[in-house]
Amino acid sequence: MLELDNLIRQVLKNCDISDSQNAGLYSVCGLALRLRDLYKWEKGLNPWEERDSSAVLEWIGDKEQTWDQIAEKEFLELAILDNAYDPFNTSRINALLEPHGFFYGAGYAHSLKPTFFLAPIEDKERINEFTVITLGRELARDLLTIPALSQDNCILLRRESGTFFLWDQIFYIKKSGRPALGFALETCGINDLDPKALKHSLPAIYRIQRETYIYHEIGEIRDTVFDADIWRQLIAAFPHTPVEILARAVKDLLADTNKYGTLHYITKERKTALLGFYVAFIDGMIKALFPELRLAFSDFTKTRNWQGIEQAVSIGYENARRYAEEIIDIFRTGKQNKDMKWIQYEIEKRVLPKVNSAPKTP
Repeated sequence: MLELDNLIRQVLKNCDISDSQNAGLYSVCGLALRLRDLYKWEKGLNPWEERDSSAVLEWIGDKEQTWDQIAEKEFLELAILDNAYDPFNTSRINALLEPHGFFYGAGYAHSLKPTFFLAPIEDKERINEFTVITLGRELARDLLTIPALSQDNCILLRRESGTFFLWDQIFYIKKSGRPALGFALETCGINDLDPKALKHSLPAIYRIQRETYIYHEIGEIRDTVFDADIWRQLIAAFPHTPVEILARAVKDLLADTNKYGTLHYITKERKTALLGFYVAFIDGMIKALFPELRLAFSDFTKTRNWQGIEQAVSIGYENARRYAEEIIDIFRTGKQNKDMKWIQYEIEKRVLPKVNSAPKTP
């Protein structure tokens, strides 16, 4: 018989070990936001609920004390039904858990931070030949609030994490993204644009936005431009560097602009609200890589001309393809010469300036 409480404790222990060893990857602000989400999850709060700052600070102090005590620990094997399993052996573990209605996730995220979670299965469906599993309220999780991921040929929608992620995107949106957010919300029939007033509409917004998460994962799985093995080697060789940030952004843009990805789905199905949300939330390196979309969207809000969006997506894909090919060429040359420092130098010298010099949009 599955001892669920014991399994939860084991997964939570590995979550704490990972967080203790990788908290330094984040900026002070970035860590604070992740701790805030973790606190709300642990206390069973909704994304918009806030507690007294003294209670949160006390909790953070206790969490950091726990981290100090386990920072040198190794990850636990998971004891399930009288056997022990490597915590990254997700296929074997889920073969045991799925018949009981639960799903376990493990892998490596940004800067190769190990990440773990455990949640009940809410729904399973087939979309474009992929199994999409929607997970419910998470029983164990770490600092990372990830809305979706692919694992063992499945696409996982972490509904609870996705809702927190979406709330943060809305609540902390930059000024440049507010017009597109307003456009998207109005398209959904939501006219009160105050984030605090949006809490009652958040489940409906998530149901719309989940398609973005699904088709991004499909586009990423189907991408054939950025060789997956080379991409993984790049991430492993240069974690927490501009090279990792660029490589992830290029791969994400390829996923969203290829014929299987998010923006192809949005244009094909004429998903006006999803387009507005996509433009509203585009940020960071992808925003720098893909200025054409904001320009096309500005025209779209006046004309509803989908052809302009389709042209922008094609340009974005071609630009991402060229960046990927240049990065791959540099990597292969440097690896052949056994000079990893040269790879980082060349990518930062030759590729990053092209991204940074791209035309800026409002």
